[in-house]
Amino acid sequence: MRAPESTSLSAQPPAADVQPDGRAGFGALRAELHARCADEDLAALWAGLKLGERKAIVASAGLHPRDAEAAIAALDRFERRAIRAAIGRMSRYAQALHASLRGQRSAPHPSRALATNARRALDRGDIPGARHWLGLIERGEP
Repeated sequence: MRAPESTSLSAQPPAADVQPDGRAGFGALRAELHARCADEDLAALWAGLKLGERKAIVASAGLHPRDAEAAIAALDRFERRAIRAAIGRMSRYAQALHASLRGQRSAPHPSRALATNARRALDRGDIPGARHWLGLIERGEP
C-alpha cells in the first residue's frame, strides 16, 4: 500500500463555506476549483462506485488491479490522473454509444462525403471519377 500524499481527500462533497461576496460567484467558483485540484470530486465519485466498476476503470487506466480496492487518497497523483482520464474516456464512449443506439450519430462517417461524390460521378456518367471516389473509400482514406 502506498503512503498517501498530503491532500485532504474525503468521500464527502466539499462543505459550502463560501460566503456571497458580490463578485458574481467568483468565490464559489474558486472553492470548486480548489476541491477539484484536491481530487475531492474524484474521491466522492470513487467512493460511490461498485468494485466491478472500479476494476473496469483501473484496467482502462492501465493500473494494477489491486488499485481498484484502494481509496483515492492511497493513490499517487499520476494514478489519480490516469483514473480521471479513464473515467472521461469511458464516459465519452458511453455517450456516443447511447446516441448511436437512439439512432443519432455524433458525427457523420468520413466516407459519407466520399460516397456522395461517387454517386454524383455516377449520375454524370463519369465512371473513372466514381471509381476514384470508391477507391478512396475502400482504402479508408477520409
